[in-house]
Amino acid sequence: MGVIELGHVNLWVSGLDRSTAFYRDVLGFTQVARGVLNGRQVAFFSLGTRHHDLALVEVPGATAQGGPPRLGLNHIGLKVGNGLDDLRRMRDALITRGVMPSRYVEHRVCQSMHVDDPDGNTIELYVDADPAVWACDPQSIVCSEPLMLD
Repeated sequence: MGVIELGHVNLWVSGLDRSTAFYRDVLGFTQVARGVLNGRQVAFFSLGTRHHDLALVEVPGATAQGGPPRLGLNHIGLKVGNGLDDLRRMRDALITRGVMPSRYVEHRVCQSMHVDDPDGNTIELYVDADPAVWACDPQSIVCSEPLMLD
């Protein structure tokens, strides 16, 4: 018996409307439900193949635990396409919406950019490299260098 896939991410957020706008309108998640669960406002989002991939739970007045590094979530990785042109299009769409990527990374197994959601959670938006890279050399995943996207 073991885990067969990562099912979903559940985030505590300080403002449900603000976070909903970010994940729905900026990153393109489809909102599938919204309501009250255990006395808290919640919203659920899907990428199309599951009942939900992301759940947001509002916790008014909550604050982040300080800057990185800190224990807990480091980032959420979201695949945005199949090549660098897709990553460039995502970058341009983000900038158009006023969201500035904080860094661009070459991981050899994928290329990515990082943005923060309204509560400071880091989102890594990535495209995979050729699967042969990590199939031939699993150690290649241990790479984090600056990526020049243009």
